[in-house]
Amino acid sequence: MKNFLYFTFIFVLLTSCSVNEQPIFLKVDNIEVTSFSGGVVNLKANAFFENPNDVGGKISTDEVSVFVNEVEVAKVFSDEFEVPAKNNFTIPLTASIPTKKIFEANKGGDAIGGLLGSLLSNKINVRFKGNLKYTVLGFNSEFLIDEIEEVKIKF
Repeated sequence: MKNFLYFTFIFVLLTSCSVNEQPIFLKVDNIEVTSFSGGVVNLKANAFFENPNDVGGKISTDEVSVFVNEVEVAKVFSDEFEVPAKNNFTIPLTASIPTKKIFEANKGGDAIGGLLGSLLSNKINVRFKGNLKYTVLGFNSEFLIDEIEEVKIKF
């Protein structure tokens, strides 16, 4: 009888908690240039999510790339983030882009014109694209983010 009660308790505990969904990616927003010095442009952005599960987990951003005017220039770096249960949350994303990498990637004719046009208008198109890894209770899943935003550069 004791074993049956333990089994029933564990069964009810496991089935009452929803962990069958991954967090819902809402958007990447608030992309801004935080500094522009020493030949490096530092970008900061926020990725917004909603977690419908009764338990939290962890998200890592190791496979997210930053594109400037459709040219890959950097990888996002962020610490592994603890996901809260049944809540909306924001993950800060940061990237450091060497300015010489932007110019090297844009050696083609039209690309330089596009880059110079962006610099003259003080606006660039920044795209965050890649997979986020979500881990909960030892299970892993990945989901894609792909967001573009026009960012104003302040000199």
